[in-house]
Amino acid sequence: MSARFTHKVALVTGGGSGIGRATALAFAREGATVVVAGRNAESLGRTVELERPGLEGARVAGVFLCMKHEIAHMRAHGGGAIVNTASNQGTHQRLPFLGAYAASKAAVSVLTRAAAKEYIGDGIRINAISPGPIETSMSLRPGESEADRAERLKTALPIGRAGTLDEAAAAVLWLASSEAGFTVGHDLVLDGGASA
Repeated sequence: MSARFTHKVALVTGGGSGIGRATALAFAREGATVVVAGRNAESLGRTVELERPGLEGARVAGVFLCMKHEIAHMRAHGGGAIVNTASNQGTHQRLPFLGAYAASKAAVSVLTRAAAKEYIGDGIRINAISPGPIETSMSLRPGESEADRAERLKTALPIGRAGTLDEAAAAVLWLASSEAGFTVGHDLVLDGGASA
């Protein structure tokens, strides 16, 4: 375990499950005080119980409103880093019948890049991840089991598998860390080569 985030505070929206939960736990393991936010208090509570030291529960509504308040706080306190979650669907790739989802995720990507240019002068680095299929229920088709998904992705993705929660969380932590200090307005695609 490293301590890259000791004496730092991480706000993780969507922290009740999937990539958000994995990211919250990864930040906590690296010494951060973590605030998890989301729509379901019960699932947020389960995240808090998984790694009690450093985790607290909260509620927020949407990337735009989160950034509005994160940026105001960071401007008043000397800067910080924001990592939004977009998707490989939208800016990087489009699939039939996912138009509304792709448009909303493309908006997150564009908002991230625009805000990155607007606030880097205040010491606020803003980036995003754009995951493809990750080992969460979201990457399962209706009625599909995890074994079915694994079989489908053997040929559907160049890498031949879904990404792991640890891989997604590691990307977020890197973008938030000082090691990525020169990375501004980046949209890091994590999709096993699907949109390459």
